Amino acid sequence: MDKPWYRRFFDRSQEGTIETTEVNTDQEDAEVQFGLGLKFANESSPNQDYAQAAHWYRKAADQSHVLAQFNLGVMYARGQGVNRDEATAAMWLGKAAHQGDAGAQYHLGMRHHRASLDGQRNNAPESRLEAFKWLHLAAAQGYKDSDAACEFVALGMTQQEVTAARHRTAAFVVVNPSR
Repeated sequence: MDKPWYRRFFDRSQEGTIETTEVNTDQEDAEVQFGLGLKFANESSPNQDYAQAAHWYRKAADQSHVLAQFNLGVMYARGQGVNRDEATAAMWLGKAAHQGDAGAQYHLGMRHHRASLDGQRNNAPESRLEAFKWLHLAAAQGYKDSDAACEFVALGMTQQEVTAARHRTAAFVVVNPSR
């Protein structure tokens, strides 16, 4: 005798879930792809595989998934599952920061701050302005340590630079990618 319909509904096997996930990833479902990236990036998981995590994050990031962009940027910065590439890391972090992700804004601000200290005096004022802007934006969202980092950056700036950086911060508009 067959099971009643409601038993079949509640008694689905894991294979059905896997098939559904494969269908969703084939359909370019960014949220599912991001979830797979998280699954493979989880260090406590027996299936931890940074290369697979980067693969799935990239699929979601290409669809403007902000957390996937942030995570992919961090992976490129650390060389986790991908070759370490500072330019690619900055690109993905920048995309996430422009969409308003506080973590990406903080990381981008710290990158600009480090760049301002690297000895290229021609680029230092611009890097300080950008560092202040990104750190201030992250601080406005309550991101941990960004307020103190912003104040620290401001200590190395002139009053005119701080004023210019505040204007940049005020003029910032979050980019909402069209889907």
